[in-house]
Amino acid sequence: MKLARDTWLIFQRHFLLVLRSPTWICFALAQPVTYVLLFAPMLKLALKAEGITTYTQAYRIYVPGLLTVMAILGGSYAGFGLLREVRTGIIERARVTPVSRLALMLGRALREVVMLLVQAVIITLLALPFGLRVPIGDLLLAYLLLALLSVMAVTFSYGLTLKVRNEAALGPMINTLSNPLMLLAGVLLPLTLAPLWLLRIAEWNPFYWSTNGMRELFSGHLGASPVWISMIIVVVLAGLALSWSVRSFQRSVQ
Repeated sequence: MKLARDTWLIFQRHFLLVLRSPTWICFALAQPVTYVLLFAPMLKLALKAEGITTYTQAYRIYVPGLLTVMAILGGSYAGFGLLREVRTGIIERARVTPVSRLALMLGRALREVVMLLVQAVIITLLALPFGLRVPIGDLLLAYLLLALLSVMAVTFSYGLTLKVRNEAALGPMINTLSNPLMLLAGVLLPLTLAPLWLLRIAEWNPFYWSTNGMRELFSGHLGASPVWISMIIVVVLAGLALSWSVRSFQRSVQ
């Protein structure tokens, strides 16, 4: 109970800071909305050889990939907010509080998850007039997978930030890690179009499984193996990333 209460208090504090600056949602959605409106309509013709004949199929491929990109990038750059708190002494003052160290990380991460899910709902709604159709139960499970993916990316970013503590090094490091991960996840185009050697490399990328899992859910294939493989992979990696960020935080305030 104490962990849940502490997590809620931390989440509430950080989410209220977001609500005081609602313009974030406009800037956060500008690029994803542009891609949904201007890029996704071209997929129907571009993927005709893959059997894509309707806009519903095209958006079922592209929207899950776009949500994965948002989880990767949004989560990866969440560490900059934590770094600002380190610089202003907020993290240093946390050492004298009785709040659980796990709650301090989890509450912050949940703020990022909620922000991502709000954006995901808006992106999904915008795609509906273009033909996207998703079973509601499968859509909710896809959002759960997306939330776990966000927890993994955010907490890994927190751990990396507490290790590096340098904006000049952190930005290039995140770009170097996130770009190949996104490309090997097949977020823009499915990797069925890729040569076999590239596909074999992509199978070691957890975001590849997450993208495929969400695409299967958007297509209504709840029992497809990528769905449950991706769920297991993301749960395990999210737990490991959260554990690492908490240990890094504990060491940083000793």
